[in-house]
Amino acid sequence: MKKFSIIILLIILIRVNIYPQIKCTFIVYTENLNDSSAVYITGNNQLLGNWDPSLIQLYRINDSTWTREFEFEKYQKLEFKFTLGSWELEALNSEGKKLSNIRSTIVNDTVLSFKFSNWGKEHSFFKGKVTGDVRYHKNFSGTEDILPRDIIVWLPPSYDSLTNKRYPVLYMNDGQNIIDPLTSSFGIDWQIDESADSLIKNKLITELIIVGIYNTNKRNLEYSNTSLGIAYMNFIINYLKPFIDISYRTLDDRDNTAICGSSLGGLISFMLVWNYDSVFSKAACFSPAFKIEQFDYVAPVENYQGAKKDIKLYIDNGGKGVDEKLQPGIDEMLDVLLKKRYELGKDILWIKDYDAEHSESAWAKRVPAMLKFLFPAEN
Repeated sequence: MKKFSIIILLIILIRVNIYPQIKCTFIVYTENLNDSSAVYITGNNQLLGNWDPSLIQLYRINDSTWTREFEFEKYQKLEFKFTLGSWELEALNSEGKKLSNIRSTIVNDTVLSFKFSNWGKEHSFFKGKVTGDVRYHKNFSGTEDILPRDIIVWLPPSYDSLTNKRYPVLYMNDGQNIIDPLTSSFGIDWQIDESADSLIKNKLITELIIVGIYNTNKRNLEYSNTSLGIAYMNFIINYLKPFIDISYRTLDDRDNTAICGSSLGGLISFMLVWNYDSVFSKAACFSPAFKIEQFDYVAPVENYQGAKKDIKLYIDNGGKGVDEKLQPGIDEMLDVLLKKRYELGKDILWIKDYDAEHSESAWAKRVPAMLKFLFPAEN
């Protein structure tokens, strides 16, 4: 028995000497991910999850950088891909096409870096198909705390012909994702231009101006209850809104001003209408991150002791993936609001789409319901 154990030990030592462990660090750079998204690696090795797209998560360094280190045997031949947790959201090339398996033979300690702008199913990459009249304001700036960003403005069908008419305004976070698929993070936009144009022409909503506010690599901090989140709200109220009101024929009062966003964008939209109801009277919160991980805005609302605010809220959520994780926080927020005498169907429109995931395409399907609730057609 002792002799057998020695033989096993020798085999192990020989194997270690022949196949030493080599360190391999993977780094992925990607921008404009949803706040709750995570990057995963999957491949032909047990350490890489054996092609399970949701098993091996990389570690977040910042809003645009993900990394993880592994040790492989020398000369290990790897094949791998990156996902956001499912094959429905795998890394795509710049043309929106599916990538072949990435191959690498591990010889020395190494760092492998990758940059992806598109995630999803393979699709023909859209050219900027935009419906209606759109104006751009590049590198719009406000305070020193807030990074400059592009602003996209969608104008209603009658804007150029009815020159004396003024219009309500819907401000939208993650503005690069709402109108133009060419600028959208995943090659698919919210199609709010098509939805608004169709609903207006069918007299199902009132005409409105839509203002898209692009995000930055500080998105998580700007869209949450932080000092930078407060600075971002100040940027919208004291810099962007006055600029829009001067540059376009807006109805600038609170009754005609709304804010909208998804995920953390939904959270900051709620925070704006809740804290600045003298400026905004309506908010749309798609799959909002009211309470998840380090984010919690349920408690401030629950602790509020003032009078009922005169606001309207559109709140929705899907039922799969990230949305499933967001649901408990949404349930808590709805419960708190109902206890404070906000009424479903009157003050709040709540929609649950059990088959929907946390994505632009899912939110696009629910845009018409939001527009009809917050901007109903004039009688």
